[in-house]
Amino acid sequence: MANIDFGGVVEEVITSDEFSLEKARTVLQDETVAVLGYGVQGPGQALNMRDNGINVIVGQREGGATWDKAVADGFTPGETLFPLEEAATRGTAIQYLLSDAGQVALWPKIKQCLNEGDALYFSHGFGIVYKDQTGIIPPENVDVILAAPKGSGLTVRTNFLDGSGINSSFAIFQDYTGRAKERVMALGIAIGSGYLFPTTFENEVYSDLTGERGVLMGCLAGVMEAQYNVLRKNGHSPSEAFNETVEELTQSLIRLVAQNGMDWMFGNCSTTAQRGALDWAPKFRDAVAPVFDSLYKRVLSGEETRVVLEANSASDYREKLQVELDALKNSEMWQAGAAVRSLRPENRK
Repeated sequence: MANIDFGGVVEEVITSDEFSLEKARTVLQDETVAVLGYGVQGPGQALNMRDNGINVIVGQREGGATWDKAVADGFTPGETLFPLEEAATRGTAIQYLLSDAGQVALWPKIKQCLNEGDALYFSHGFGIVYKDQTGIIPPENVDVILAAPKGSGLTVRTNFLDGSGINSSFAIFQDYTGRAKERVMALGIAIGSGYLFPTTFENEVYSDLTGERGVLMGCLAGVMEAQYNVLRKNGHSPSEAFNETVEELTQSLIRLVAQNGMDWMFGNCSTTAQRGALDWAPKFRDAVAPVFDSLYKRVLSGEETRVVLEANSASDYREKLQVELDALKNSEMWQAGAAVRSLRPENRK
């Protein structure tokens, strides 16, 4: 492991220099990695491992769009693509990558497929940490491990293909074989992680649920909408409001922040923008801090989990979700966004 100073706090991280892909292949040479679920995280992780020379099979419900996607991606029914329970039985490292609600529904069957010494792998601590609600309690004779990419399943794949990788956290909940650590590090490298950093199942799920409801998606969407609405209310056109709210952020500034940090961004914009941003950042921080405190408490208490499981388990969830997504898509702000995106040079060719 390498010791890295994160702003005065030293943490240990694992890169491919410390744990090479060749070492990962050696650790996994006798394993059959069964990727259960081919929806969000499944494709990226399965394809990356396959490209890295790992013995991978996929488990998915037959007859649906995701089964067909797995076939289109080169997994062969009866050879490397199986129904979920059969894949789980064949695997020695079982990557449980169904949706949270799907994991809960299928757990009684998957639990029966686990053999002594198997590794049960998660990319999210949800099922294990909130076991009182999910009922996911692994048998004592398996390793229980986690490697959680810090990005979408699509990014797991695209970053792998462009050679950059995506950072992942890793954790060990149960070490039955004494090999849990080397297994999870090998799998973390094999799925294409840029580097690995240690966490716990609890910390992973608490930070993840907070992050996706907060800055990563929920807060970002809400703040964008608030600024767009203020600009429109004060007479600015949809094009101007969207460009100043979203397009400049996503197409320019956030990329510079990603490359160089916010301090660099503040130091390399106009003095007018610089002064204003430095003055207003604390105001926004202080305004939203109570909201984040409330959010974290709801995550910690399991209330957010209860809401998710209750909603996702409803028979008409997909239909209701589509209504919400259509409302967002058809709002003036995101209709303006579609028009702005269509005008990008690469989309006008």
